[in-house]
Amino acid sequence: MPLFAVICRDRDGALAVRQENRPAHLDYINETGIVAMAGPLLDGGAMAGSLIVLDCADLDAAKAWAEADPYGRAGLFDSVEINEWKKVIG
Repeated sequence: MPLFAVICRDRDGALAVRQENRPAHLDYINETGIVAMAGPLLDGGAMAGSLIVLDCADLDAAKAWAEADPYGRAGLFDSVEINEWKKVIG
């Protein structure tokens, strides 16, 4: 299956939203079983967004995953970009 990079940028001042929804976000990652790797984007050491690589059927599946993510549903993100991604190294 293809890989998709989901690049999310947090809204300014949304750290509390991130913290409140983190357990549900992590449960969602584990339950869906399509996350190849994930982690926060940092700005000077502070969380500023998320990078999630999905291993799923197509762009529509990646969009559906992102729309159902508890972080997104809680309004954490200012923007979400989804691109097909090709792993070359690592």
